Amino acid sequence: MLEHVPHWLGSALKNLRAGPEKLAIAHSELGSFESLDLASPAFANGARLPERFTADGEGVSPPLFWTGVPEGTERMALIVEDPDAPAPQPLVHAVIWNLPPHDGELKEGMIRADGEGSIRGSDVGRNSYLGEGWLPPDPPTGHGEHHYAFQLFALGPGPDLATNPGRGAMLEAMAGRVLAAGLLTGTYSRGEEAPTGLVGAAAPA
Repeated sequence: MLEHVPHWLGSALKNLRAGPEKLAIAHSELGSFESLDLASPAFANGARLPERFTADGEGVSPPLFWTGVPEGTERMALIVEDPDAPAPQPLVHAVIWNLPPHDGELKEGMIRADGEGSIRGSDVGRNSYLGEGWLPPDPPTGHGEHHYAFQLFALGPGPDLATNPGRGAMLEAMAGRVLAAGLLTGTYSRGEEAPTGLVGAAAPA
């Protein structure tokens, strides 16, 4: 959809961004928590997302895996956001509630609407376009590099949520319950010079 935004308009909006301080993981209501390890075999932290996971490719969700889930975890939750969206709040690309409370993984393409072969026992919530499943990265042409923040939370005991929760409901339900969290960031852009080298490789320091 946003690939049709003219390059001049994307460039004009380059400094209009929600900001990383508005990411879910930065909300003060979540309290303090430990770190867990979240990674992907498809791209390194801080590296460019391979095109197949974006609106320019197949648009499937990338594979993820995590370790270091602490004892006492009752459930896991995942929120994927773009803090560089030209909007007041980050654009939500995926939410999943009630992932199993242990080290685990999501295989490629697994973030999809409930009832379509998604993760057993988990609830795929609504993205910013009010659809269930993975909203592929689709940054405006010329807007510069966007950062896609995959945020995984290990949650202690607390109430469950209604079916297909949105970001706001999840943040409210997670307040004061986060035992540990992990952050993995991939980037993507249109109308910009793409980095050379292996797709998904991290940029040199």
